[in-house]
This record gives sequence, structure tokens and C-alpha cells, in this order.
Amino acid sequence: MYAMWKLQVALCTLSMLSLSSGGESKARSCSEVRQAYNAKGFSLVNVPHQEISGEHLRVCPQGYTCCTSEMEDKLNQQSKLEFESVVDESSHNMRTTFVSRHKKFDEFFLELLDNSEKSLNSMFTRTYGKLYKQNSEVFQDLFTELKRYYTGGNVNLEEMLNDFWSRLLERMFQLLNSQYHFTDDYLECVSKYTDQLKPFGDVPRKLKAQVTRAFIAARTFVQGLMVGREVANRVAKVNVAPACVRALTKMLYCPYCRSMPGLKPCHNYCHNVMRGCLANQADLDPEWNLFIDAMLQVADRLDGPFNIEAVIEPIDIKISDAIMTMQDNSMQVSAKVFQGCGQPKPSGVGRSARGISDVFNARFRPYTPEERPTTAARTSLDRLVTDIKEKLKESRRFWSNLPDDICAKGKLTESDEEQCWNSHTKGRYFPEVVKEGLTNQVNNPEVDVDITRPDTLIRQQIMALRVMTNKLKNAYNGNDIYFQDSSDEGSSSGSGSGCSDGCTTEFVFVGTEAPVIGADRSDERAAAAAAGKSLSHGPSLLLVMAALTLPLWAMQTRWR
Repeated sequence: MYAMWKLQVALCTLSMLSLSSGGESKARSCSEVRQAYNAKGFSLVNVPHQEISGEHLRVCPQGYTCCTSEMEDKLNQQSKLEFESVVDESSHNMRTTFVSRHKKFDEFFLELLDNSEKSLNSMFTRTYGKLYKQNSEVFQDLFTELKRYYTGGNVNLEEMLNDFWSRLLERMFQLLNSQYHFTDDYLECVSKYTDQLKPFGDVPRKLKAQVTRAFIAARTFVQGLMVGREVANRVAKVNVAPACVRALTKMLYCPYCRSMPGLKPCHNYCHNVMRGCLANQADLDPEWNLFIDAMLQVADRLDGPFNIEAVIEPIDIKISDAIMTMQDNSMQVSAKVFQGCGQPKPSGVGRSARGISDVFNARFRPYTPEERPTTAARTSLDRLVTDIKEKLKESRRFWSNLPDDICAKGKLTESDEEQCWNSHTKGRYFPEVVKEGLTNQVNNPEVDVDITRPDTLIRQQIMALRVMTNKLKNAYNGNDIYFQDSSDEGSSSGSGSGCSDGCTTEFVFVGTEAPVIGADRSDERAAAAAAGKSLSHGPSLLLVMAALTLPLWAMQTRWR
């Protein structure tokens, strides 16, 4: 009897313990969840103090929960905002690199041109005095056209430089032979003999080759930095699909609903979610890497045979040498022209020597390194190139590595694979990690990705990178794809010298094009275009040429 009573007592005790335990499991406290939820900035009104039944949940597991429908909706929005923020934060350094380096290179090249123009102006002023100051427009026009090309203007560099030397030849030839009258047809004949006569020696050919390839490389490289900046900024603004939002909420905030607000997701679980959400960004990566490689190749050219700093800084000396060569060879040039174009008719105007030839015959004294103006940011091209090359290398495979960066252990995910959130409870995550890219998401266990509908914006950026990469490859070979050498008749647009790694320093190509995507230069282009019109009108050019060639006239009177 006693034994029977003990058994009943034991059964009753077990039954009470069981009921007590069951009541606790069904009604655990939500105090930690309330605290974490409030820390996110949400109101605690209508947030349960104890777990409730979870049949109303659409994303999180439908067991006992600390989340209401309203909480789940708010956590849904919070997941989207946090994902956008983490992508923006992860890409911030890379995007900042393109912004800051574009600004540095742009400032450097523009100030390099300004300083070179100041150098030429100073040297010609010292040598020619008032005559140069009164007739300096032709050189201002030259630099205006160079700046207009660099800033995206539709300038054909080869034609512009050819025109500069042709006009210089015409003016100097007339003044050297002012006792004759020359018709327009005769002067056109003179121009046709330019290549054969080489009145300025080899300076025009060498300078044209050096200027065109250096400016093509410089402008294309800065455009590349601009394109990289724009693409990175646009792609970093992720389009978060509803399926991605659900997967993010389940990974980041369903632990709240299960009374485990401090539990981080498992590492591989995070990878599957991020690879699903960033599938389109990963598809950008192959074209992005090709673009970065092309940028690095052009950077090598800028630091080597296409160094614009080495071309522009001594341009004043080169123009001076060309004028002196024409002066030294004036009699031979005139004789050959008369032989080829015929003897011109006398003008009836004689020539008289002027006592200024010695001034114009003076050789220019270049700046010493201490005198030469400091370029932008008090730096040099080689330092800028070294810096940007390191930054560009760091950005390779950025988009395919983005899920890895976001899911770094200890940052967003739990390093202990047994003590992490696996999408429904605490424990190991067993599914395999899918590969990156849109087509590989067909088997993603966490994100329902429609692989038949690629992101339109991403596809547009892929095309922008492809176009820019093609331009960079052409610039690497000294070619501008929108213009071709006039001697390459019948060849397709974009052909050129075909300069390779072993190229010489004297190939000739040309060109320009409009900018790739909107570089805010409309005001600059308008001003440059207005300034450039004077080049085609003639009067200022005639005055300058007259000023430059008066000493030649005086010299010839002595030869006579």
C-alpha cells in the first residue's frame, strides 16, 4: 500500500514538472529581444513580453516567437537598408580611389598644359619682346586646341598639328620672298611640298608622333578613371529583389523571433545569401577585370614611352628649334619651291633690312628645374602612376569577392560553425556554397533567383566597361579609335600604327573623339571652342607669323 502511494506521488510530481517545463517552453521571456529591437530604433509598443504562437509569420519559422507581423515587416525593411549600407560601405574605399585619382590626374594634366604654355610665353617674350606679345594668339590657339582635345573636344590632333605647321610655312615663305606676289593656288602648291621640303626639319614629324600618342593615352586614362568611378557608383547602389530581402531577413533577424537576438549567421549560410543577392554584381567581374588590366597597361605607357610630361614640358624648345631650322634653310627651301611650283610674279615691293634680326636669331634658354613651374599637387607623373597602379591592382576581382568581404568571420558571421544561426535554429549549416554569378544561383538553397532575368543596369555597366576597355587597348597602341591616320585609306576606323611592347618612339597616329560618359566639361568645351575659332579665321595667325619671320627677311637681305 505504501509502495503504491509512493508511486502515485512520484507520477504526480513528474506530471507537475512536465507541465511546468512545457509552460516555460511555450512562454519564454522576450526581454532580450525587446532590448535588441529597441536598440534598432523601433518602438516597443505591441512587442510581446513572452513568446506567442507564430502562425502569422511569413518569413521566419512559425514556432513560438517573439515577433508580431508588424515586427517582421519592420525587420524586413531593416534588412534591406542594412544590406544596401554594407554594400556601400564595402565598396567605399574602391569608389573613393577612382574619385580622388581622377581628380588628381585631371588637375595634373591641365596644370601641366598651363605651365607649358606659361613657359613658352615667358621664353618667347624674353626673346621677341613686344613683337611676340602683340602676336601671341597662334600659340595660344595651339594650347587651346590641345586642352580642348584633352577635355573631350572633337579635335583631330594630327590635322590640327599639320595645320599649325602648314600655316607657319606659308607665312614664313611669303615673308622670306616678299618681293614676289603669291596667289592662293601657289601657296597651296607650297603646302603640298611640305613633306618633301621638310622646312622645319624633323621636328613636326617627331612632335606629332609624341603629342598624339601621349595625349591619346592621357585623355583615355582619365576617361577610364571616370568610367570606373561611374560604374562603381552605379553598381554599388544595389537593386534588392524581394526574394533577396526575405533571405536577408531570415538570416539577420529571424534569430530575434526565436529569442536569440545575439546569434550570428553561419559563415557558409551568409555566403549563399550574399551570392544570391549579389549574383548580377558578380557577373560584372570578368569585364571589370579586363578593364582594370587595360588601365594598368595604359598606366605603364604613361610612365614610359607615352609620358605626356616628357612631351609637353620641352615643347617650347622644340618649336623654337623648328623656327631656327626654317631660318637656316630658307634659301634652299625657296629655290626648291620655285623649281616645283614655278617662278612667281614680282610684287613690286622691295625689302629692307631691319636691325632686329639678332633678337630673333637668339636661341632660347630653357628653364632650369628650379625655375620650371610646379605641376599639380607638387608631384610628378611617375608618382601618380605608381600610386594608381597599386590601387587598381587592389580592385581586381572586387565584385566576385564582395560576398566574401561582407561575410568575413567575426564581422557579420559566427566563427564557431556549431554555435551559429543556420536559417532555422542554432547549429551547423550543411548545404554547400554555390558558385558566384547569376546562372549558378539556380540551385541556391537560400535565395530564389530568377536566372532568366539579368539586371538591366548591370548589363549596361558591362557594356560601358567593354567600350572603355576597347578604347584603352587602342590607346595602349597609340591609337584613337574614332580617327585614323589619313594615310590609312581603306582601313577601318580605329586602325593605327599597331605599336606593341617593342614599339619605337616615332610612330604617327592621330585623333580624338567625344567623351565616353558625361564628364562635366560643357562650359570648358564651349569656351575652348570659342577660343579655337580664331585658328581658322587667319588674321591673328598672319600677324604672328609675320612677327616670327621678320628676322628671316632681314637675314636674307644680308645674304643678297
